Amino acid sequence: WDETHFGKMGSYYINRTFFFDVHPPLGKMLIGLAGYLSGYDGTFPFQKPGDKYEQHNYVGMRGVRLYRLLSSCLALLCFSLQMLELSKSLPAALLTAFILTFDTGCITLSQYILLDPILMFFLMGAVLSMVKCNSCGDRPFSASWWLWLSLTGVNLAGAMGVKFVGLFVVLLVGLNTIYDLWDLLGNLSLSVVMFGKHLLARVLCLILLPLALYMAMFAVHFTVLNKSGPGDGFFSSAFQSQLIGNNLHNVSVPE
Repeated sequence: WDETHFGKMGSYYINRTFFFDVHPPLGKMLIGLAGYLSGYDGTFPFQKPGDKYEQHNYVGMRGVRLYRLLSSCLALLCFSLQMLELSKSLPAALLTAFILTFDTGCITLSQYILLDPILMFFLMGAVLSMVKCNSCGDRPFSASWWLWLSLTGVNLAGAMGVKFVGLFVVLLVGLNTIYDLWDLLGNLSLSVVMFGKHLLARVLCLILLPLALYMAMFAVHFTVLNKSGPGDGFFSSAFQSQLIGNNLHNVSVPE
């Protein structure tokens, strides 16, 4: 059922047809992009689970270009996270990556049109970036410190942009940041000005940057979907008047 639902959402993006859905747009936009790049024309109806795709070029949307790539990255992220930063043990890292690579659930998820591989990629990316940034704590404001702090914010925006369950990794990074700032506040050798710089850096990279990227996703979402479709009725008449094919298109709507 989920593949039918998200496959239809991807088709809407290819056809530039507006729709209403409970999930944020990033994952569905990536599904539509994978289909578009692989030659899918967005004509399959996705009416019910089990319908045969027949001549429709669905392979790209199902993951040859996107999900397999992201699923492969999961093992690399897990290996790097386990070996380089947490366990410092090569056997433990290899075992963890091996288990994830051959996990039946992950293999199955990577073969269908679903949001989960994309979500897991950003979740693990956020955790890895956070841990790598912590490892640079002895050289704050260095190039690598800024890189990993910024990547943490980018991955947080990605996780929240795919599904709202990404809020849990936002909570994890938030608690880690509070602990880090509390530890810095207790460092008597650190001046108030320097602490302020640490605070501003985290506000910039972990709050403002993710918010800006999250809003940019919706800006792209509303720019691409410029044709009338299912879900128009949930929005105002003024909004409907901007959609091509709507009965109110280009009609002057009083405030």
